Amino acid sequence: MKFLVDAQLPARLARALIKAGHDAKHTTQLPNGNRSSDTDVTAFADIEDRVVVSKDADFRISHQLYGRPRRLLAVAMGNVPNNDLLAAFDVHLDVIVAAFEDADRVEMRATQIVAWTRKSPETDGA
Repeated sequence: MKFLVDAQLPARLARALIKAGHDAKHTTQLPNGNRSSDTDVTAFADIEDRVVVSKDADFRISHQLYGRPRRLLAVAMGNVPNNDLLAAFDVHLDVIVAAFEDADRVEMRATQIVAWTRKSPETDGA
């Protein structure tokens, strides 16, 4: 799976995802680095078919209202030490990846993983 880790999460997370066999980039690798706007992060992720990994509520709101970014892993664990965050990803990564088979938004909470099933064109009112 391809990930784009947002600025408020550590670059170590992108490296851990790579080590786990995934294609991952951190916003530090974008042309404007961690100063990239949410719009730029979303555009880059959608063009490269990446899951945006973020703690930023703005991404959740944009995804819910406009479907952008197309795929989002919302990290809703509060302020945890980076080592605890990386350990949680290590434990739950397989479940998260599997959830994206049927979902376009997954939320990683302190005690559970929640996935929102992708809407089909027949059920979205179009």
